[in-house]
Amino acid sequence: MALFLSRFTNRIDKKGRVSVPAPFRAALGGQLHNGVVLFCSHQHSCLEGFDWARMDEIGDRMDKFDLFSEDQDDLATTIFGESVQLICDGEGRITLPVELMEAVHIAERAMFVGLGRKFQIWSPEMFERRRLKARDNVIDRKLTVPGAPQGRKGGEDGA
Repeated sequence: MALFLSRFTNRIDKKGRVSVPAPFRAALGGQLHNGVVLFCSHQHSCLEGFDWARMDEIGDRMDKFDLFSEDQDDLATTIFGESVQLICDGEGRITLPVELMEAVHIAERAMFVGLGRKFQIWSPEMFERRRLKARDNVIDRKLTVPGAPQGRKGGEDGA
């Protein structure tokens, strides 16, 4: 599975269309025909973005809950019930639903931010505040990437 890396800011046209950055389309690779899945973040004022395989994996993880439990129902409602699957047009654009744009204060420009196996879409101004806070948190808490899982040699996990 490819990784989503870096930041890209693209203009949103009057119809709500925005170009998915070429490196993100490349990361989607063979799944590009499935488009991307977006929903409002539960932690930040942004959209969470995944490829279809990752959403399928989240579905598998949800199977660990009792099907009729309140926790399963709440998570399924806020993840799957609020998700939209957006297919890229021939020019690599998706159309952002107005209700999602309004919920996360995106208007004329959208910043795509790679976060490894997922990405986020922010208003550029709001992301700058988030970026600075994240950097401060990493420094203050001396965060680092966990070691390689058992059976993997250093360097193979990209860290």
